[in-house]
Amino acid sequence: MTTEFNSAHGFERRDVTLANWRTAPFSRWSFQNLREIVPTAEIRATAEQPETTLESAPLLDAPLDTGIADAKTPRAFLDYAHTDAFVMMKGGRIVAEHYAAHCHVNARHIVFSISKSLTALVSGILEGQGAIDPDRPVTDYLPEAKGSVYGDCSFRDVLDMRVSLDFEEAYLDRMGAFARYRRATLWNPAEPGTPTETLLEFLLTLKKADRAHGGRFYYASPNSDLLGILIERASGRRYADLFSDLLWKPLGAKNHALVSVDAAGSARSAGGVCVTARDLARIGQMLLDGGTAGGRQVVPAAWVEDMKTAGDPEAWKQAGPTFLPNGRYRSKWYQSGEADGAFCAIGIHGQWLYVDPSTETVIVKLSSQPNPLDDELKHDNFAFFRAMCRAAA
Repeated sequence: MTTEFNSAHGFERRDVTLANWRTAPFSRWSFQNLREIVPTAEIRATAEQPETTLESAPLLDAPLDTGIADAKTPRAFLDYAHTDAFVMMKGGRIVAEHYAAHCHVNARHIVFSISKSLTALVSGILEGQGAIDPDRPVTDYLPEAKGSVYGDCSFRDVLDMRVSLDFEEAYLDRMGAFARYRRATLWNPAEPGTPTETLLEFLLTLKKADRAHGGRFYYASPNSDLLGILIERASGRRYADLFSDLLWKPLGAKNHALVSVDAAGSARSAGGVCVTARDLARIGQMLLDGGTAGGRQVVPAAWVEDMKTAGDPEAWKQAGPTFLPNGRYRSKWYQSGEADGAFCAIGIHGQWLYVDPSTETVIVKLSSQPNPLDDELKHDNFAFFRAMCRAAA
């Protein structure tokens, strides 16, 4: 289902190109219509069941101290923070919902690095089935990784971003290794005179940094694209089919999802998944419920508990992050380290799935934030989610 052009966009479809689709204002449309920009594979739900928006959400118009001078209500904050879609669940029920004029309840929005966290759920299901052992070397699943950075690391190192990788996540770099990575995923146009690579070909050129694997946390998206390839090798099935059969259908998702693919059909499992805000909230509720949905165990309860509790705080501190000072990272999910036990999945350009077990609250915020990172706004968003959970308690 695509978002039609209307007066809210201020530009024409022909203005959106492969070169500018991640920039404002074009991202307000392209983030909901990725399949018109790059190749995609469909992640099917059992049957599509188009949803309707809540008739009212009084909570969003009630006074709230957001910490932003010109945003004295939740809805005003959402506008300030470039929000396309917002869903809040409390006790398994949707209690607040907001969509910008250019978005709607059934829009499949790219979630960028939340894709990593979703891919890890599929990996966790396979682990529960005995198809994956996270302690085994990557080369047991991908022999051709020998000689690359992944030649002597474990599956667990990949899951926890503790691969010693000589690579910089430079989102605004147009010519370096990160731009080459984006071209391999078909997210950037080809550069004249540069070689054409598939995603896997690019990944196998990456080299090790001057430190051991399994040490400090080091965030690098290639690890999560490799994870998508590893689960395909371990299962003998394509990523979109695995995602559909193991996670999306058992979850009870109401809309089909999408994932972008490269020229060889490899999924952009680190950042190319597109889902509706409500279906993403259902993921959060499933995790809040110990991996169950509709009375069915979807993700093993032991895996969920490990994800929430087993991250290494020392590995996180050694990386020197300015976000979540008490945090941890485990299996592609962030743990706040706060007393409320909150955990989250985060994507660039303002994508969030925030879960607070202490108040049984799930929050999804999908955005077309112009700056892909914007650390200040990241802190604002996190504070806003905590305030919303308190307001709904």
